[in-house]
Amino acid sequence: MAYEHIIYEVEGHTAVITLNRPERLNSISRQMMREINEAYRAAETDDEVWTILVTATGRAFCTGADVQDQMLTASEERYLGKASDWDAPQEITAPYLQMTKPFICAVNGICCGAGLDMVTTSDIVIASEDATFFDPHVTIGIVSGREMVRLARVLPLNITMRLALMGRHERMSAQRAYELGLVSELVPPDRLPERAREIASIVNSNAPLAVRGTRLAIRKGLSLPVYEAELLSESYRMRVAVTEDAKEGPRAFAEKRAPDWKVR
Repeated sequence: MAYEHIIYEVEGHTAVITLNRPERLNSISRQMMREINEAYRAAETDDEVWTILVTATGRAFCTGADVQDQMLTASEERYLGKASDWDAPQEITAPYLQMTKPFICAVNGICCGAGLDMVTTSDIVIASEDATFFDPHVTIGIVSGREMVRLARVLPLNITMRLALMGRHERMSAQRAYELGLVSELVPPDRLPERAREIASIVNSNAPLAVRGTRLAIRKGLSLPVYEAELLSESYRMRVAVTEDAKEGPRAFAEKRAPDWKVR
């Protein structure tokens, strides 16, 4: 697929997806939605890709939906014409509970609206020191739904409510986001791309199947009672335990060398 609104590159074992509408502050058009979802499919099905990194160009990471574009294109489609129309819209959110590979999100600058979904559903999130977070939905007369439901599972309820109910008048700084655990690391703006790739490289140095099983155990376990979550995590552990890589890891450790992961 030829991409117009994103850049898709594979660097080593990392798929780098870059939102690339800087003139529109990386607001989400229908075309961008199609492209990024195709990029997710490409990354998930590429055996050479072990980790997915999402970032953006310009002074904004993502400012949510391009309302004008989506209103124009939505009017051309049949109402409730496909199954996804009956579900919560995902826009550029990856199907993170179905995909196996870990997500790293590097937030540069403004992040608001549906852009927050990328933060709350990624596995490792870092941000530039000048990043800001807010949610403008109620200011423009729209219910802040999915975005804030997800954010309330990451931040304290009263912090989420403040962001949700004050709309664009409440901005969270990168430092505050770090203090509250919304992001795990702050980086000078000019070092953000380099640091994001360093983190991806560290993740990729570990056994890919063990990383995926661990990620799935945590992600899927969050929606289950603790006992059922523990059983699910054990099922992933046992599946990976019979792979070649599960034998290679201890062997490489004993021989004092770097492991040669086969992903099988």
